Amino acid sequence: MSQAQGKWIIVGQGLAGTCLAWELWRRGVKFLMIDRGAGGSSRVAAGMVNPVTGKNFEPSWRIAEFLPEALAFYAEVESKLSRQLWYPFPVLRLAGSEREWRKICGKIDHPQVAPWVLGERPAPAGWIGAVAVKGGGRLDTRAFLDGSREFFTACGCYEVGEISQQDESPWVIRCEGAAGLLTERYGKPRCAKGEILTVRAAGWDETQIRIGAGGWLVPQGGGVFRVGSTYEWDELNDEPTPAGRQRVEEIASRLGGGGGFEVLGHAAGVRPILRRSEPLIGPVAAGGWMCNALGSKGSLYAPGLAARLARWLVDGGVAEPEVDFRIFSQHAHDHESD
Repeated sequence: MSQAQGKWIIVGQGLAGTCLAWELWRRGVKFLMIDRGAGGSSRVAAGMVNPVTGKNFEPSWRIAEFLPEALAFYAEVESKLSRQLWYPFPVLRLAGSEREWRKICGKIDHPQVAPWVLGERPAPAGWIGAVAVKGGGRLDTRAFLDGSREFFTACGCYEVGEISQQDESPWVIRCEGAAGLLTERYGKPRCAKGEILTVRAAGWDETQIRIGAGGWLVPQGGGVFRVGSTYEWDELNDEPTPAGRQRVEEIASRLGGGGGFEVLGHAAGVRPILRRSEPLIGPVAAGGWMCNALGSKGSLYAPGLAARLARWLVDGGVAEPEVDFRIFSQHAHDHESD
């Protein structure tokens, strides 16, 4: 496919590519977004944002910067699309063991954690302790992607198609997620497959996101929840498995708080990871640009990452070293040479 001189080509319409398209559009910059229309992890993602994460109960990387940027961005897109995309929820972090609860309690007053903590809560039956965290929520990823696709199609800025992996045009910006990383174009990936379920349950709490038992439960409204997730590092495909379903059903039973549930859907996707869930942008030595490696936190990082890349491409800014792919690539090369 040929391109007009001066028109950016965004490859991939996941969270990264879609957010970048909005940033270029709002600057009045010519671009064309090309997507295979096959989906990807962004389309099956729960869109959850949890400010304090992991076994060690630590704030997500640079969340104090990226979360306000994301919320402002989604509010602006909501006004353009005339539909709600962001749903705020407090997060209830549950501890299933004394050891886990001691670790959480030891972090609650930490200067980087305390601003996000709403306080301890009564532990539901079967749990040792619970703490509420503010700033959480979910992005309706499908509504965001589908609405954006409709908007950019109407603007003549979107088409279904593919672009060769050998295309090294300086105008190409690859936002291909795990599919791009697995080509090893950017070095050795650390992608992980995850499986999630959509379930319906009567009487489960719909006022907050629940985190615990190695998983999460995110209300969708009307008694429907998304629940996940598994981690698989070897079979990197988007095929749901019986073993994955069993594991996520166990998480659902544990977090739901009792009672049966009906499985409405079972999906799988591959998380795009190069270094934990810390994203990267920048020019690629072979040619063109990349915007990728958002991991499991695309809803949080994609807007801010896209804004940084747009400033680099259009406004004459320079990305900070932490998100500069060139620096990451050089460090990875130096490590391999040791």
